Amino acid sequence: MEALSAADIRRYPAPAGASPDWTIPQRWSEYTKAEHAIWNRLFERQVEQLQDRAVPAFNAGVKALELGHNGIPRFEALNEQLQDLTGWSVVAVPGLVPEEIFFHHLANRQFVAGRFIRTAAQLDYLEEPDVFHDVFGHVPLLADPTYASYMQAYGEAGSRLHHGDALEKLARLYWYTVEFGLIRDGDRLRIFGAGIVSSNGESVYALDSPEPLRIGFDLKRTMLTDYKIDSFQKNYFVIESFEDLVARTSVDFAGIYKELEGIAPIAVQTHLPTDVLFPPNPT
Repeated sequence: MEALSAADIRRYPAPAGASPDWTIPQRWSEYTKAEHAIWNRLFERQVEQLQDRAVPAFNAGVKALELGHNGIPRFEALNEQLQDLTGWSVVAVPGLVPEEIFFHHLANRQFVAGRFIRTAAQLDYLEEPDVFHDVFGHVPLLADPTYASYMQAYGEAGSRLHHGDALEKLARLYWYTVEFGLIRDGDRLRIFGAGIVSSNGESVYALDSPEPLRIGFDLKRTMLTDYKIDSFQKNYFVIESFEDLVARTSVDFAGIYKELEGIAPIAVQTHLPTDVLFPPNPT
């Protein structure tokens, strides 16, 4: 693994108890029975709901990594399987990390995960991602080689950034693919974004509600589109396949940033004449 530069270590000093790259021990033995019970409750209801809603690669990843209702997974055991499949691993962090630190880990095939889990009062909404969102939501697809390559390439693209406007555009790409992406499967849509698969309510709304726009994926359109962080999404972008996503994002991002420079963001729930829209799934 490529180490953080001395400049990044100075620029983003890690909090007390964390390594310079912001990682911490998971301290699995310190989780309480109540915390394991929350994982089990969340896991059971989501797995049941997602069987015909999530992209098949997600359900395959849950099975391959042996995620279950046996409490919060031990990262050490999880990583043994994930490393064998795609060379990725999960590392614990104290909470949200600086973007540059996040990009560094992705570029080195490491996914950062908060070690805390939500309380019983927060089952349906949580502002900061917890271990359920990070592990259940994100990690199963890291067992898919094509998606795993996309995530590494995204981290590499982020590591090359040095100014805010381009960073904002790249963040929108992450939001509308990794967190809230949809994928076409014949005449139906399926979920792959972690923010949807880990949400009991949004995993129904994203596919069934007539309210949001479901827009065929276009890189520039996606990078210009604003999003909401405090409600279900009003826009989703639909990819054809993970292979197609990789192909469409294997570009000179520096040229894309320059082309989009100075163009105003597109407001949430704006339907452009060039958009290809998808209806809710048939009942």
